[in-house]
Amino acid sequence: MEVQEIAKEVQYEEFEEKIIEIRRTAKVTKGGKNLSFRVIAVVGNRNGKVGLGVGKAREVPDAIRKAIADAKKNIITVPVVNGTIPHEVIGKQDASKVLLRPAAPGTGIIAGGTVRAIVELAGIQNVLTKSLGSTNPLNLALATINGLKQLMDPRKVAWLRDISVAEVFKGVKKEG
Repeated sequence: MEVQEIAKEVQYEEFEEKIIEIRRTAKVTKGGKNLSFRVIAVVGNRNGKVGLGVGKAREVPDAIRKAIADAKKNIITVPVVNGTIPHEVIGKQDASKVLLRPAAPGTGIIAGGTVRAIVELAGIQNVLTKSLGSTNPLNLALATINGLKQLMDPRKVAWLRDISVAEVFKGVKKEG
């Protein structure tokens, strides 16, 4: 059992952590207001793996620790092709929508703060994004993750369709 715990610790060491938001929340009770903090954190290895987590606690350091632990539990794999995403996708979460578009090399990450943090830690260097609808940081982050989950690797698409990878891109027009 100890070997598995050590292996998990080694596995997590490669991830970078970023705090997206720290928000103070208050619950009004008969005795007054109970203050607590909500933290949204993202972890990633800048090589196709990224996770999002939310932590709540009475004190900020505890909330941060919980958010990072939650993010490490919710890691997804993102297909990155030549530093960008393989195809256009729209991620949705409640009233928030995020449009993610592949971009040419040298474009960089064109995104707002919440979306930028997630795609950077996923290892995407060139992407065009647009947030539509609500700009609530939690919903935007979840919409971005939902969009990244929808992405399909060209090799997987080729295998599913029983064609070559070149044929997958055959119908795609070159921009520029």
